[in-house]
Amino acid sequence: MTEQMVQRPPAEARFADELERLRQNDTAPRPPGWALSLDAARRFIVGDDALGVRRKFVGDPSLIDRSLVTLATSRGLMLVGEPGTAKSLLSELVAAAVSGDSTLTIQGGAATTEDQIKYSWNYALLVAEGPSTRSLVPAPLLRGMAEGKVVRFEEITRCPLEVQDSLLSPLSDRVLAVPELTGPDAMVFAREGFNVIATANTRDRGVNEMSAALKRRFNFETVFPIADFGTELELVEAEATALLERSGVQAAPRRDVLEVLVTTFRELRSGSSADGRPTERPSAVMSTAEAVAVAHAVGVRGWFLRGEPGDAADIVECLAGTAAKDSPEDLARLRRYLEQQASRRGGEQWKALHAARHRLPGR
Repeated sequence: MTEQMVQRPPAEARFADELERLRQNDTAPRPPGWALSLDAARRFIVGDDALGVRRKFVGDPSLIDRSLVTLATSRGLMLVGEPGTAKSLLSELVAAAVSGDSTLTIQGGAATTEDQIKYSWNYALLVAEGPSTRSLVPAPLLRGMAEGKVVRFEEITRCPLEVQDSLLSPLSDRVLAVPELTGPDAMVFAREGFNVIATANTRDRGVNEMSAALKRRFNFETVFPIADFGTELELVEAEATALLERSGVQAAPRRDVLEVLVTTFRELRSGSSADGRPTERPSAVMSTAEAVAVAHAVGVRGWFLRGEPGDAADIVECLAGTAAKDSPEDLARLRRYLEQQASRRGGEQWKALHAARHRLPGR
C-alpha cells in the first residue's frame, strides 16, 4: 500500500527525507541505540531551516530538550497535559527521531490487557507444539525491548492499575520474563535504545491513579496549551490546509474565518474574551487539536456542499459536536457566547457567526 493511500502515515514515513538529511549531517555523539544524536533529534522536532527541516511541534523548546535527555537515561518519559495539547504527536515525533520507528504503540483503555502490552500466543501453534518462540506473538513492549526501540503507551491512566504495573520490571530491571518458556528464551533483556514514552490526560486524573512505584520510574513533563494567538492561528491554518488537501478539497481555508474560529476556541477555553469580559467555559475540550478538526470540517462542508472554502456560518454547524458533545449545558453556554460575545465584534465573519447562531440544535 502506497503512502498516498494511507490516511495518516507514521512520522518516520511522512518525514523520511528530513530524517535522512539529519542522519547524513549528524556528527554529534549519539546515545547507545539511538538513530540520531540529541541535537539532531531536537532539530527534527523544532526545525532546522538550513537543512529544510520544518517545525513540527509548537511549544517550549526546553521541553524537547528535557524529554530527550530523559529518554537517554534509565527513566521513562511521562507527558501529561490537557486533551489536545499534542502529547501524542510529541511522543510520535520523539520516537521517530530516537528509534526511527513510532509504531510500537499501546493504546490505553479500560479493556487493555497485559497480553496487548507484553506478548500473547498463536494458539494453534501452542496446542500443536507447546510454548516456543514460534508460537509466541510479541506485543509492543517485548518488541521494543528486544529491538532496542522506544515504546509509546498512550493514555496510560485509562488502564487498570494492575495493567499499568506490568511496566515496573521492564522499566526498573530492564527485563521481561516469559515464564511459559525455558532456558535463555524465558528472559528478554532490553537492548540499548529501549525506553517508554507514556501520555496521561489530566482530565482522567483520579480514574486510575498510577502507583507510587510506577511514578518513580518516570520523569513527568507537562505539555501546556499554546499561549500566543498568532502561533496558534498559524498552526491551525497549516494543519487544516494539509488535512483539506488530503480530503480532496481544492480551496484553502480563509484566513478571516480561521481567525474567528481560533478566537472563539481561545475565549471559550480561557473563560475570558480578548477585551476582558468573562465567558462561560464549557466542560468539553476546546483545544488546538479540536480547532483543527473544526477548521477541517468547515472546509469540507463548504467545498463539497457549495464549492467554496467555507465561512463562519459553517463554524456554527461544525462547533455543536465539538463544544457540546452530549452536554445540554455546554450547548447553552455556546449559544450564549454567540449571542453575547460575537454580537460585539466587527467584521464580516463575526457578523456571519452571530447571524448563524440559530443553527445550533435545540433551543
